[in-house]
Amino acid sequence: MLKALRKVAVLVTGLVGGSVGAWILYSRTKIDHALPLPKAIDATQSEYIGRLTSRRISYYADASGVGSPLVLIHSINAAGSAYEMKPIFEQYRGQRPVYALELPGFGFSERSDKVYSWQLYTDSIVEFLTDVVGEPADVIALSLSNEFAARAAHNHPDLFRSLTMISPSGFTARENKVASQRASDDGNSNSAYSVLANPLWSQAFFDLLATRFSIKYFLQQSFEGEPDEGLMAYGFATTHQPGARYAPLYFVSGQLFSPDILQSVYKYLSIPVLVIYDRDNFVRFDALSEVVGKYDNWQSARIVPTMGLPHFEKLSEVRRVLDSFWEKLSI
Repeated sequence: MLKALRKVAVLVTGLVGGSVGAWILYSRTKIDHALPLPKAIDATQSEYIGRLTSRRISYYADASGVGSPLVLIHSINAAGSAYEMKPIFEQYRGQRPVYALELPGFGFSERSDKVYSWQLYTDSIVEFLTDVVGEPADVIALSLSNEFAARAAHNHPDLFRSLTMISPSGFTARENKVASQRASDDGNSNSAYSVLANPLWSQAFFDLLATRFSIKYFLQQSFEGEPDEGLMAYGFATTHQPGARYAPLYFVSGQLFSPDILQSVYKYLSIPVLVIYDRDNFVRFDALSEVVGKYDNWQSARIVPTMGLPHFEKLSEVRRVLDSFWEKLSI
């Protein structure tokens, strides 16, 4: 991974008669990095300054329902946003209090050029559940954000009624991990980040990830059918904001993954946990059956055929699984 990124750096400084330099210039002068950004969800949007994180945090809420609150946490990627959780928000709004948190570096939350880490995101979740929600919640997280939610639940189980993991990372055998996850395992993520975050080309590099073509390509890896048009459009808008590159570069370099999350956190969770999954091009579930078979508070549901975002393609089945899971918690 590190050697490959060094090669990228060499290419950036002089490949093919300045073509990379031309892209850097184009990125700086021709690409609009302040597009209008609509709300990801048509609901009340609020902000606060985190006590633990000292970051400005945004969230959507519909508190018109009754019962245990539901908290939704989007994934971490180049175009991450609360829009990723919109189908579930819309499904349960009015029936119970529903919240969709925007993690630092994404959506309308602060996107400053500061350090982004798993500790920051864990603290953001703890703080949100403590200060905004104020009672034990059913939390649903997507992909890598499950690692942060799990840490929060491990350290503060009183804030959770349950945790539902959709397509979580942390169960993939080493030989099946993607490059960013291997960089974390190998201890190369800091070096990878220093290459990617070089001020000369960091924005130009991110702009390659944020083209309409790239966004569609990566979303195609997460849909069994065609990607959701609204999600693609919002992905383009949210990646073309001031500071949009800062958090994703930490993700791409592998700094946000925890190689030991399965052994040090997942296996020690005391709250009820549900894993919803099928196939996923970015993570695998090699160790999931072992965990579910060994720990009584864990269960899983495979929703076929899906590719990482089952709530977009099989929402009715996802709801059936969720309702069954939550109903048993009340018995």
